[in-house]
Amino acid sequence: MSRRLPPREEALSLLAKAGCSVGVVRHSKAVAALAVKIAGACRKKGLKVDVQLVEIGALLHDVGRSRTHGINHVMAGVGIARSLGLPDPVVSIIERHAGSGISKDEAQRLGWPVKNYVPLTLEEKIVTYADKLIEGLKKVPIEQVLEKFVKDNLPQSSILRMKRLHEEFSPLLGDSDADDNAS
Repeated sequence: MSRRLPPREEALSLLAKAGCSVGVVRHSKAVAALAVKIAGACRKKGLKVDVQLVEIGALLHDVGRSRTHGINHVMAGVGIARSLGLPDPVVSIIERHAGSGISKDEAQRLGWPVKNYVPLTLEEKIVTYADKLIEGLKKVPIEQVLEKFVKDNLPQSSILRMKRLHEEFSPLLGDSDADDNAS
């Protein structure tokens, strides 16, 4: 099983081979662009972050959408990533990007293997945060993200995790990058 991080073009090729739609690929590219920007801001502030892992993880985070567009795209994506021999850090990004992460209790209610799916590493957190700020191809303000969490009836714990991610990254990015709407 290969454990190397695929280069960008190979990651994009893997999305196509898995059967992801053009829309999913475009969304993944938009998430990757924002995630790399966040990772760069983290690095400038002296944080140790693997920017290449962030980019590749962001490109591949929705590979499971080739099979389903429901929440179970996460588990489908993990299966695809493992079958492709992707490195464990990429699999973990795919596994932990849903919502603001999925707790053990939430995983049990979803019928997933019972464990914690909340992002732990800086790279996992960056991709999760960037994914929520990109709606389709468009960057949206955090208020809109939180409104969607409420509308989708996500648990309060998920909303609080999203707020914490925003509190962690918005100071690194500055108000214009973290809060405004990139139309």
